[in-house]
Amino acid sequence: MLPSLPVLDWGRRYDRATLFSDLVAALIVTIMLIPQSLAYALLAGLPPEVGLYASVAPLLLYALFGSSRVLAVGPVAVVSLMTAAAIGEHAVAGTPAYWAVAITLAFLSGAMLLLMGLLRLGFLANFLSHPVISGFISASGLLIAASQLKTLMGVKAEGHNVIELVHALILQAPNPHWLTLGVGVLATAFLFWVRKGLKPLLIKLGLNTRLADALAKAGPVAAIVVTAVLAWALDWKGQGMKIVGTVPQGLPPLTLPLWDLALWQTLAVPALLISVVGFVESVSVGQTLAAKRRQRIEPDQELVALGASNLSAAFTGGFPVTGGFARSVVNFDAGAQTPAAGVYTAVGIMLASLFLTPALYYLPQATLAATIIVAVLSLVDLGILKRTWAYSRTDFLAVLSTLLMTLAQGVEVGLVVGVAVSLALFLYRTSRPHMAEVGLVPGTEHFRNVLRHQVSTSAKVVGLRVDESLYFANARALEDWVNDVVAERPQARHIVLQCSAVNDIDASALESLEAIDRRLRDAGMAFHLSEVKGPVMDRLKGTHFLQALSGRVFLSHYQAIHELAPEIEPST
Repeated sequence: MLPSLPVLDWGRRYDRATLFSDLVAALIVTIMLIPQSLAYALLAGLPPEVGLYASVAPLLLYALFGSSRVLAVGPVAVVSLMTAAAIGEHAVAGTPAYWAVAITLAFLSGAMLLLMGLLRLGFLANFLSHPVISGFISASGLLIAASQLKTLMGVKAEGHNVIELVHALILQAPNPHWLTLGVGVLATAFLFWVRKGLKPLLIKLGLNTRLADALAKAGPVAAIVVTAVLAWALDWKGQGMKIVGTVPQGLPPLTLPLWDLALWQTLAVPALLISVVGFVESVSVGQTLAAKRRQRIEPDQELVALGASNLSAAFTGGFPVTGGFARSVVNFDAGAQTPAAGVYTAVGIMLASLFLTPALYYLPQATLAATIIVAVLSLVDLGILKRTWAYSRTDFLAVLSTLLMTLAQGVEVGLVVGVAVSLALFLYRTSRPHMAEVGLVPGTEHFRNVLRHQVSTSAKVVGLRVDESLYFANARALEDWVNDVVAERPQARHIVLQCSAVNDIDASALESLEAIDRRLRDAGMAFHLSEVKGPVMDRLKGTHFLQALSGRVFLSHYQAIHELAPEIEPST
């Protein structure tokens, strides 16, 4: 499949009103994206300017290939954390070698996403259930917040999981750098208040809703400006506070990934996990926002767009990126109409890289840590534990295992365990499908479970229903169940299997159906099917099972019972 160019669709209808809406949205997103990009680069263990580099070319490429009108691509918290976890063992954070590995990781991730898009493998994201993703993102948010507490306190505390981090922080708790801690706590409190309290206050003071919202979104910028000015004026660096330091001016550089096959092999699994997580997050956000405007996105096209975005990041000094929830929502709320808003945002980031980076010299690292903590804690949803416990214990186990393993063993192990548990629970649940004997509801042509309803049945005809597709994991269970039913019905002469809930029959299940038919024939009974769906029937046609079937295939279960047991009639 050749990638399409959605830009050719929306670009033909681009007008002055759309331009104005996109420019306004781009201004707001740029203001928000600058501090986020710096913070997420530091979270990934990279120099802060790398965050700016990763926010330029990916936006341009997504505008060309992306199918979402409002998705904003760039560094995000979870992918930044996964990047740090993936490359931490290959080089020391902050070094040129570490940066080179990050570029290589972006290249591999981009290549995988692009290949998956060309092969139309967007459906693979369905293997990540919502409970698993929710548990993973919540745990990652807690892990990221914990990792930033050391910067907030001005201490050294290392660890690859929450247990190690909390233990190290407890040991350092009596000896924080008090000035850093004070600035970090005040910045965090201010940013939390900005998210909830600033907009209502500005509206109360007479500002219109859109302007108040824009100013509220600029809260992190205000925190950066104020703390950087105070750090310069009061010489906080001289008092031991860590600051960002020199941030190089200039446009994103042209870079190349490392052509090291051994390194590629070790990064392959982390790159795949980053690709899948980034794709799922991006598509989830894109679909949610598109639905609000009665638009749609194409998952396979999104794979191509994200692949191109990550490849562009690799060749312009960036690191893995994806569509971010917060900035995409801001872009949507600010009135963006087309991906051109992302192009204008990229221009804004380039201007910031050219002219504003000297002003970041005195920026306290504690302020960026506060920005990260406030951003990621909004992703934490521990309420899903209560909701899934009340609704589905299997989903609860998937959430809990993902959350605990991510906290205890890190993001890669947590995600793999979550997927494995989800698939194992799915196999267990579908290997024990709900099966019922059904009878005719008086006065109707409908059949229901004999244990739940007052129904009419026949001694010589037994109606059975299985509420699951038939495949290798549950085929033997169906055989055993039919055997048990037959043993309890010595007068039965016909078994009718209602297949209204059967969407597929694999080869193992087909062999089981043949075995059931042989046993019933040997016992002097006939085996029938009813309400077989068209696609299933298409596969059964021409099989030995259907050719040798001792009974018939009925269009409806009522027709089967009416012909085989005419004494059962719906009473009116």
